[in-house]
Amino acid sequence: MQKLAVKLIEAMKLCKYVMRNGINTFHKYKYATSADVLEKVNAAFTKQGIATIVVPEIIKDEAVTTAKGTVEHLVTVKIEVTLVDKDSGETAIFRGFGSGQDATDKAVMKAQTAALKYAYMLSLAMATGDDPEADEKTDENMSADKSDVSPRGKVEVKTDNPQPILKGSSSGIKKPPMPKGGYRCYDCGAKITDKVAEFSFQKYGKCLCMECQKSKSSP
Repeated sequence: MQKLAVKLIEAMKLCKYVMRNGINTFHKYKYATSADVLEKVNAAFTKQGIATIVVPEIIKDEAVTTAKGTVEHLVTVKIEVTLVDKDSGETAIFRGFGSGQDATDKAVMKAQTAALKYAYMLSLAMATGDDPEADEKTDENMSADKSDVSPRGKVEVKTDNPQPILKGSSSGIKKPPMPKGGYRCYDCGAKITDKVAEFSFQKYGKCLCMECQKSKSSP
């Protein structure tokens, strides 16, 4: 597919970078939206005379229970994108996977959108200015200070308050005092937000991340 390869190289030049215009207001981070990625890819492909045929396939659909007790669908989709050069007829295939969770059929749409977005981004080497391996928050979660973590992995923050601040109680306290370095999940040690800490403390009697809350809510 020599002729198609030449056109793909030109398309990659046009798609080498996409701005992170999307904003996740809850977790406070920016991301490249699917609309921005697809707009850039579509412009590059049409300019080079490359047509696309997208075939999605649901490979997993499972019910999950949220921390609020509602049941949602977690869907994983595989996307296969066939590229066709209008001049030579040569073809190439891009593949991608994506997951989406929702209480309605939007779970499928979310999964398809994510799969298509990353199929293009990975295949065309599109840069967004971020790097999962450079996630400082994840690094902090994985390598918590030894003085804050017990041999079992439980968070044990030292405090002048004699009451354990991460185990909860029936005292009516909405959430424990903020420990040095922020709240961490009592079960896995992951760093969590104030809202998650308050919710889990009231419901489970201790600060838990969303994943650990899901495991306790599951039947």
